[in-house]
Amino acid sequence: MSIADSTHRPGVRDPRLLAQARDAFLPPLGDAFAAAVARYDDALFDRAERAGAAQMQYLDGMRELRRRRDEIAARFRAQLDRAWKTLETGQPLKAEAVLSGQAEGGLALITDQELESRLAVRNLASVLLRDCKAVLARLDRRLGWLAAMELDADTNPIGPEHIGVAVHQAFATCDLAPEVRLVVIKLCERDLGAIAGKLYETLDQLLHRAGVLAGVDRPQPATPPRQRPAGMDAPQAPPREGATADAWASATAAGGDEAPAWAVRFLERWSQLHGGAGAAAAPAGEGTPGAGFHGDPAAAAAAAAAATPAMLLDALHELLQRSRQTREPEQPAQAPPAAAQRPLSQREMLSVLSLLQVSPSATLRAAIGDQQESLSQRLKSEVLSGASQLGVDPSSARLDPKDEDAIDLVGMLFDVLLDERDLSGRPRELIGRLVVPFVKVALLDRRMFVQKTHPARRLLNALAEACEGNTGESAAERTLLAKVEEIIERLVTEFNENLAIFMTLEEEFRDFLEQHRRRIEITERRAAEIQRGQERLELARKRAEAELSARLEGRELPRAVQEFLCSPWQHHLTLCLLREGEEGVSVAEALALADGVLEELEEARRHVVGKPWLQALQPGLQKVFASVGLHGDAADAAISALHDTLQAVADARPELERALPELPPVALPQPAPVERSPIELVGGTDTLDFDHADADRIRALPLGTWLDFIDKDGRVTPGKLSWISPISSRLLFVNRRGVRFCVASAEELAVMIRLGRLRMHVADDGAFDSAMQGVIERLDPGQPQRPVTLH
Repeated sequence: MSIADSTHRPGVRDPRLLAQARDAFLPPLGDAFAAAVARYDDALFDRAERAGAAQMQYLDGMRELRRRRDEIAARFRAQLDRAWKTLETGQPLKAEAVLSGQAEGGLALITDQELESRLAVRNLASVLLRDCKAVLARLDRRLGWLAAMELDADTNPIGPEHIGVAVHQAFATCDLAPEVRLVVIKLCERDLGAIAGKLYETLDQLLHRAGVLAGVDRPQPATPPRQRPAGMDAPQAPPREGATADAWASATAAGGDEAPAWAVRFLERWSQLHGGAGAAAAPAGEGTPGAGFHGDPAAAAAAAAAATPAMLLDALHELLQRSRQTREPEQPAQAPPAAAQRPLSQREMLSVLSLLQVSPSATLRAAIGDQQESLSQRLKSEVLSGASQLGVDPSSARLDPKDEDAIDLVGMLFDVLLDERDLSGRPRELIGRLVVPFVKVALLDRRMFVQKTHPARRLLNALAEACEGNTGESAAERTLLAKVEEIIERLVTEFNENLAIFMTLEEEFRDFLEQHRRRIEITERRAAEIQRGQERLELARKRAEAELSARLEGRELPRAVQEFLCSPWQHHLTLCLLREGEEGVSVAEALALADGVLEELEEARRHVVGKPWLQALQPGLQKVFASVGLHGDAADAAISALHDTLQAVADARPELERALPELPPVALPQPAPVERSPIELVGGTDTLDFDHADADRIRALPLGTWLDFIDKDGRVTPGKLSWISPISSRLLFVNRRGVRFCVASAEELAVMIRLGRLRMHVADDGAFDSAMQGVIERLDPGQPQRPVTLH
């Protein structure tokens, strides 16, 4: 087998190299873990000093770690050894199965503390996976080739997922308060991340030198840091007009950009309207308004691909000029002619905008909150009226055409952003405060509209992400909004003409937003865990109900027997199904117990004399009544009621039948309330009107896919596919906060597509590019629309 071939399919199991790989990774990691745990008692002592009322929890945890230090290290090593041995036997252990208890038929009902611990180690694994993604991808392939199987993140025995499981198992027997346990796992995340990353690199190099998949790409030398784009430290003149000689990549090399999707679609149509590349390169204003499609689409696409940022700016300028007469009211007859008015200089414009930036007028604030008023029109009016504070007569001044274009683009961009995004209340007000600073950026550096990595648009994308759908309901949301307000306040206070502040604030806010995303990941995983438990509970309930119905059908039972089967026995069977699954030993025992009681009832109806009723079933009956809280004498009394009832049936004396004593209320967990569905189903999938191709496409969606859910008022809410049930195949969607948003089958979602209530979420590069596409659609109704279907 050649190396080229070996990179695409598993190889032949090589025990010698597998053993070397194991010795290179597991012992050093185990030693590093043991050394780290030996330091955690000091870390907990330090936390205890500032823990206030929780001080004793940390002190108890410190003592527990000291007492069990060797056991913790041994359990960590044992779990990783166990995972590795399953690789050597050809049946790799799945980390998720171990953590959720499925590998041992574990409980589905877990405590909040256990759930928090599982989520914490999953977060540890996700952080390590993110930091070592490239080298782990290579190790999955190299180890899989050595073991003659396919490996992934869930089955790689030394991957982050299995390290997380080992951490969980290491502390599983420790008596630690929930807060202390989470602190310890967080310390493991910090300490194991660095050492595991180095061990991954070392192992990857060893396997590479040994010739294991030598064709797998090795990491490239680090590229030098990007130079700061020109214009970040001082105002930069706009790109020269008509600069068509350089390609897009050359014109934006400082930012490493490629054309945004909206720009490609816009330039393709613009090239078609102007008859090809030659017209696209023409100076602004030379096109023919209303021109039809000329030339073939392939030539137009090629012209768009060869376009430069300067071409795009020229095309936008011309489009704005053409559409202005339809967007703006006619000038009153008494208005002075444009020739009699002088354009405001850029310095005057910036001075007026600086005043509006710090102290926006009441009318501008009102326009931000009013969906009916055009922000661009309001901004232009405010600038002209604000010029009077500089001693300029507004009636004798006008805006320079390029400055007017900048105001139009920014105003319309924020109009679209505020209308299309889920921004209301305080978030809408905060985003609206960015309008004036962004007009200043557009005047200073027009590249903001064409450069994807421009720090101003990156900051807007981050702030919009933090504000969208943020109602401040949780403490985390309120904290995030407070940070947004702090960033915006600093921007409007400190921004003069130095664009470097956008880079500083964007980097600071991105770090904060990353921490918020980690909290969202934990919330999302909790939603999946809860849904998983609810579906197992629902399945157990249905199976117990089916078993009960099968035993009651066609039978008329004495009251005591019927009460026994319908309450304590059904509850007990449901719990057994939850704990052990459909094939569990306790499930079989519970089913046999019900059948045994019914068999004795049939014997009693045949008037068998002298039989010691239920004697052989006593242990099983004790278990059933114990599951609903009846123990000792109370359980004996309930069993006696069943015994006396059977004896009364045998003696044909129904008046001697006894009812069961009052039973405690059954305490099975209840399913979570069902979300308000955008559609109402009236029957099974056979009665639904949907396209089966849509249902098939939905089933094939990968985890992490975003869809847009549209309510009856046309409001769009994005939902992320977070989990697919292995039981019911239903799909769980969460919102941007990681909270469960919708749980539905593929058929139900296909109906929503048919009703126009569901579409594929537009994969844009952030709020800025999505809003720019909306601006183009408003300026040019013939512009190709954003893709919205699942096709």
